[in-house]
Amino acid sequence: MTRRLPAEWEPQAAILITWPHEGTDWRPWLSETEGVYARLAAEISRRQRVIIVCTDDAHERHVVERVDAERGSLENLGLYTAPSNDTWMRDYGPISVFDGGRGRLLDFRFDGWGDRFPAGLDDALTGHLHTAGAFGETLLERCDTVLEGGSIDTDGDGTLLSTRHCLQSRLAPGETLAQKEDMLKALLGIERVLWLEHGRLEGDDTGGHVDTLARFCDHHTIAHVACDDPADPHHGELARMAEGLRAFRTREGLPYRLVPLPWPRPQHGGHGERLPATYANFLVTNGAVLVPAYGGPADAVALERLGECFPGRVPVGIPCLPLLQQYGSLHCVTMQLPAPPHPYDG
Repeated sequence: MTRRLPAEWEPQAAILITWPHEGTDWRPWLSETEGVYARLAAEISRRQRVIIVCTDDAHERHVVERVDAERGSLENLGLYTAPSNDTWMRDYGPISVFDGGRGRLLDFRFDGWGDRFPAGLDDALTGHLHTAGAFGETLLERCDTVLEGGSIDTDGDGTLLSTRHCLQSRLAPGETLAQKEDMLKALLGIERVLWLEHGRLEGDDTGGHVDTLARFCDHHTIAHVACDDPADPHHGELARMAEGLRAFRTREGLPYRLVPLPWPRPQHGGHGERLPATYANFLVTNGAVLVPAYGGPADAVALERLGECFPGRVPVGIPCLPLLQQYGSLHCVTMQLPAPPHPYDG
């Protein structure tokens, strides 16, 4: 049977999120961060199901109150309890593939971005959800190798986009990048990998996840971050990344249509460190494309450009400044579950 990794813009059954709580690193900014999650969950729930991981029954009731206050559709909430270290669902949540005529969930190992942070609870979370019935009867396959969802992007037609530096830094002892690529092809049904050699944002502690840099919007279009300020330390590196993107070719041998995303004004943390604000961290849902908003004039430009990239979907801005405090944004805290050919009914 042939496996296929679907694109994010294909029909979805649900979006997965883990709600922040006192036991996470969100504690100093918990109220503001919950505001982002409430807005996000409410916006998604108006169009499709949202599966939310909570800590216990009291936390579930609190989450429902927060989403209800944002006028979300409570009938589209699926609430489950499981312990978690943190809330970066993109990197420890299941990666869905189609295998013959059925959906299959791949549960890769998550080691806290190279054992930098505690991750044992997060690594076990997909298994907890599967046992609790969150994914219906969909098969779960545990994969004894590290792969974070934010490190890959696909066009749904056998092409994967990733950054060489990130995946090289996740190799097991004795493993080569060529072996990692062969593994991706076998497990995900990938036929070719487009490797970005350049591009990284200051403050990014993932080692260069592609979902902060460049994303497929259709089979022929890639949206990417671009820095138009020569004085900014990102300028040269992102210009070299754009050169690499221009060299890529579609399966038909044609150049990709490249859509540069605007450069948000610099954001800094409490110790003066640069935070990785990026509009490439958008989320595609049924009927909408949710775009991080950082409170500057570039927000409107990003909404317009991504709206043009996804015709038929409503571009919606989600204020994400609190998420930057832990060096992530919108796409990082979510994971989509595709609908066909075997819908999730959890």
